[in-house]
Amino acid sequence: MVVKFAFPDAREWKYIVQSLAALITEANFIADEEGLRLRALDPSRVAMVDLFMPREAFDEYVVEIGEGEEKVKIGVNFDELNDVLKRGKSDDRVIFTAEEGRLKVVLSGKAERIFSLPLIDIAGEEYPTPKVEFKVLAKMLSDTLKDAMNDAKLVSDTVRFVGEEELLKLFARSDKGEVEARFSLDAGSLLEYEVNEPPQKASYGIDYLLDMLKKASRVSDIVTVEFSSNKPLSLSFDITGGGVLRFFLAPRVEAEV
Repeated sequence: MVVKFAFPDAREWKYIVQSLAALITEANFIADEEGLRLRALDPSRVAMVDLFMPREAFDEYVVEIGEGEEKVKIGVNFDELNDVLKRGKSDDRVIFTAEEGRLKVVLSGKAERIFSLPLIDIAGEEYPTPKVEFKVLAKMLSDTLKDAMNDAKLVSDTVRFVGEEELLKLFARSDKGEVEARFSLDAGSLLEYEVNEPPQKASYGIDYLLDMLKKASRVSDIVTVEFSSNKPLSLSFDITGGGVLRFFLAPRVEAEV
């Protein structure tokens, strides 16, 4: 088994891995002829990360699969991989090679720096993509949503999303006070907005949302938010070359804010 893939911007891969490391400590990358993917649950099983990068996103992509197999699993510890990629510079190319139980990471710029990490055997089921009918879709700047989460964090650990006909509203309330944020196409805070059967309402943990947004907002300036009443929320970030980094977060069941 040999897998080799190279990406022209080590810094972008650093942000991708940091986004994964915010929720999971270890998981399998799955490499096949179509590209590289990863789907894993956080330890509490409240959040899921779903990454896909087509082979066209890489400037080099080689997968040599054993006879009778269709894919290769690459088990990694994300704290260790994150430490390596932090050493990458903005003009470095990053090259990954997995073979003989090791993951070799090369940061290639003015100098070539080579790191070698042990691959780990991660057992467990492979998770399907959650099947959710989303009735609200809102596309906005990643920093806009991150700012709203930081505002809500001042008073609560839970934020309520409300999809109305013309507005997306975010509420947070506790004994400390109340925070409300409003987004609309007319105001320019939303780039796209679609809602079926308004109003749609659901509550989510702010800490999880901030973990998702802090690094993923560096991957993409734009985030697509999807949710339905009392159903999981999806945050999607487009990656250079046609890839997608997506998070799912289970709702909190509690009294309406």
